[in-house]
Amino acid sequence: MAKGILGKKIGMTQFFMDDGRALPVTVIEAGPCVVVQKKTVEKDGYNAIQLGFMDVKEHRINKPKQGHLKKANVPYKKYLREFKPDNIEDYQVGQQITADIFQPGSKVDVSGISLGKGFAGVVKRWGAHRGPMAHGSKYHRRVGSMSAGTSPGRVFKNKHLPGHMGARRVTVQGLEVVKADPERNLLLLKGSIPGRRGSIVEVKYSIKNKKR
Repeated sequence: MAKGILGKKIGMTQFFMDDGRALPVTVIEAGPCVVVQKKTVEKDGYNAIQLGFMDVKEHRINKPKQGHLKKANVPYKKYLREFKPDNIEDYQVGQQITADIFQPGSKVDVSGISLGKGFAGVVKRWGAHRGPMAHGSKYHRRVGSMSAGTSPGRVFKNKHLPGHMGARRVTVQGLEVVKADPERNLLLLKGSIPGRRGSIVEVKYSIKNKKR
């Protein structure tokens, strides 16, 4: 059984259960992916498989990537990611991984790049409390105390400050697989996942829930 799969976020919709409940679900185009490379402890220092996702024309990828894919004798793929399966001997280069590795009711972790929100202050970025809103305050949404004065006389590391918000790798854990449709390469997951529509995500079996 594969540890995970690469996919593309399609968007959110509703899924009606047999008892009439409407669940908010995210639709993911999961695969098909192809095994491009096997990495072993003897050769690379760890066990992993490299999966390729989304066919692409030759002129859309660089020469090193073309050579890597030609060596594996697999079609050109736009995205490559590594996954660590339970048993690497179950996989061969050129093997296809599809959405049928996931079963309804199982738990998965989804990783992706979150939405970029530009420059943000501490209230929006870190959830800081604002200052008094009276007219005399003049300190409504600013940073607040930076540090002590003479000692230590500097700003500590990791101080919450304004800056760029979002556009970073985020993992949402323990999402439930509501439905898997291998024929159309679709996965329906309960809840929301990181990223905009059309972004690439990694779906793996949850590290906190071993139900497969």
